[in-house]
Amino acid sequence: MRNSATPMDSPLVCSLRTARRTLARMPPLLGLGIIVLFVVSAFTPMANVLAESVAVRPEVAPADAIVVLAAGGASSSGALSDNSLRRAIYGIDLYLKGLAPLLVFSGNDPDASRAESRIRAHMAQEFGVSPQGVLTSSGANTTREEAAHVKGLLWPRGVRNILLVTDADHMIRAAPVFTHAGFRVFAVPVNEPEWDLGPGDRLDLLRGTLREIVALLYYKIAGYL
Repeated sequence: MRNSATPMDSPLVCSLRTARRTLARMPPLLGLGIIVLFVVSAFTPMANVLAESVAVRPEVAPADAIVVLAAGGASSSGALSDNSLRRAIYGIDLYLKGLAPLLVFSGNDPDASRAESRIRAHMAQEFGVSPQGVLTSSGANTTREEAAHVKGLLWPRGVRNILLVTDADHMIRAAPVFTHAGFRVFAVPVNEPEWDLGPGDRLDLLRGTLREIVALLYYKIAGYL
């Protein structure tokens, strides 16, 4: 009984035999690979390095408008999510510093009690922003739709240069999408990738970064960019 290849074995038989041995080793190798990836992701700066390598660099400059992207909507009681609140406050701060005469809040508003864009607009007025300086855009479900809706709102007003406000990981996709829509984009992420993170935060950072990279690749393949 033969246990190894002989001169009588064809190349195809040898290849099939090698493939069977490789497949037989795959489950334990795959499991080991997953464990190694988890450890490296959670306990080394790999996630930070990846996030830094694809991050869009902040560029604060005077513009025609400040566009604050949606972030999770609002609860049934009208409370904004943490991300939505953080983005809104950052946009308001940029406006109050005189960086643009218009402040645009995007938000998917399913009903009046969860009107993210309008809740943000009301909050901006409470901070002293003129009602004439605030615009709202609603009804978008994707970043691409947000760009299209904002373009329809701002282009008739002659707005071409915008300060774009969103989270650092989302900016990876948002900035190219708004640039493709015809805007000159000054990216102003509300946060930057942090280095002093615990294992759980590193995994969250990696997951968010990979999600946006995959989404960006999809947009390019679909012809959206």
